[in-house]
Amino acid sequence: MKQVYLVLSYTGTILSKIVRFYTKKEYSHISISLDKDLKKMYSFGRLNPYNAFIGGFVHESLDEGTFKRFYKTETTIYKIDITDEQYEKFLKLINYFEKKKELFKFNILGLFAVPLKIKVKRKRYFYCAEFVKYALERSN
Repeated sequence: MKQVYLVLSYTGTILSKIVRFYTKKEYSHISISLDKDLKKMYSFGRLNPYNAFIGGFVHESLDEGTFKRFYKTETTIYKIDITDEQYEKFLKLINYFEKKKELFKFNILGLFAVPLKIKVKRKRYFYCAEFVKYALERSN
């Protein structure tokens, strides 16, 4: 049996405040990791810690990038037990996203449609929650 870790976070940035305001949720971002030290987390978010609007598939770490820049980030972590088969499916999916990351874009339009309760689904476009949901579903 293996584990996957869901990392919910709130950085306090303008964008995270907007997301928090409209969702009424404590956290505004989600990442997924396969290691308990959270050295490598995966999500859709900022490609550059200084620009919230240019995003895509990202590797995140508590020690660098956005998490390092916004060191007062609030987080909570959930651990989910998964089977070896689910783990392999997840790993395969992550490897695919890493190899083809230029095909995937940040779904900023979909993110801003959330408060309007409108789903904007575009092929190969994700925001963080869409990606984590997709990864969990594809891994069963």
